[in-house]
Amino acid sequence: MLQSPMHTNSHVYSYPLEVIQGQGSESSWFLQHKHDADSDEQHIEFAGGKVQLITTKDSWDQKLSEASRDGKIVLANFSATWCGPCRQIAPLYSELSEKYPSLLFLLVDVDELPDFSTSWEIKATPTFFFLRDGQQLDKLVGANKPELQKKITAIVDSMPPRDK
Repeated sequence: MLQSPMHTNSHVYSYPLEVIQGQGSESSWFLQHKHDADSDEQHIEFAGGKVQLITTKDSWDQKLSEASRDGKIVLANFSATWCGPCRQIAPLYSELSEKYPSLLFLLVDVDELPDFSTSWEIKATPTFFFLRDGQQLDKLVGANKPELQKKITAIVDSMPPRDK
């Protein structure tokens, strides 16, 4: 089971990423810093681009059903806010969600849905699943940016022209 630090007395602060980086961006990235009152630990959460956050098993089922109906392939990122590699690949994941509208990009926080994540046998974060009609087409474990891009390109290239 993946573990994250316990949080008590937390405060959440949100800042637009472009403010932090000092530049504008087309995608609306936000960083939420959770500052724990008992320590100086900070945790970052991501949301941006066309990535859809999955917070319940029902929302997962709904998104997979919509993707099947619309003929879309799902790319599900099982991630954690405390995971350094997850934070490193998150901006690329958001960018790819804008670049490939024929795919449905989902984000599952393994700490928010631990039982669901366990049912997918998540042993490390990030773990990416490529799904068609709920069935696994491919999988990538780790924040390997070139490999993620390569797998997305291969999946999109394999789709019929009308679905791209």
